[in-house]
Amino acid sequence: MTEQISLFGNQLPPEVDALSPETWEQIPTRASIPIPSGTYENLEQLAQHCNQCQRCDLAGGRTNVVVSRGNPNAPIMIIGEGPGQQEDEQGLPFVGKSGQLLDKILASVRLDTKTDVYICNVVKCRPPGNRAPTAGEVAACIPYLKEQVRLVDPKIILLTGGTALKGLVGVKQGITKVRGNWMEWEGRNCMAIFHPAYLLRNPSRAKGKPKWLMWQDIQEIKKKLDEVNSQPA
Repeated sequence: MTEQISLFGNQLPPEVDALSPETWEQIPTRASIPIPSGTYENLEQLAQHCNQCQRCDLAGGRTNVVVSRGNPNAPIMIIGEGPGQQEDEQGLPFVGKSGQLLDKILASVRLDTKTDVYICNVVKCRPPGNRAPTAGEVAACIPYLKEQVRLVDPKIILLTGGTALKGLVGVKQGITKVRGNWMEWEGRNCMAIFHPAYLLRNPSRAKGKPKWLMWQDIQEIKKKLDEVNSQPA
């Protein structure tokens, strides 16, 4: 591990540069070990730690760690709550019915999951019975997510559901109150959107219903992306 630490050179923040090889190795084994910004040089290093992580009790019940899918250089990052059964089995986020609906929503405005988006979750292991992750589980895993944000460096972050909204940006209001509105978090354009699972439970396309609102939101998101892309570098 000493060799891997040397890859960081002197380009990282002082608190990261001060991490000893032993401390770096302990990150995936103890939730009390912090993960400062700049800990990982790339997403491959991050995935290595995620795949061996035991920072919370969710590790004991997982089949696979679910890190991400999509383009690691994508302009849009989509953050969900946590893996479901099919995600746990396949090791990829949003691959069940919710994921299929998400892909259709993106395709409706010509966004491609292979090029335009990077998809991940607040927690990387499936909570039992697909329950919401506890505050302790979120706290143990959220540093990985923040490193994903730093490394992918998206122009737009979409927060699907209340756990993602509260976990990353600290907003405790319900999705129905804040969805469709742009907010700024650490200089990034963020929007809370309905989780696809919620849309599956509310299939009506009538005006004012969740699916209709989601159609308004995804069009606004595509408009924002076009605006951001048109700005000078």
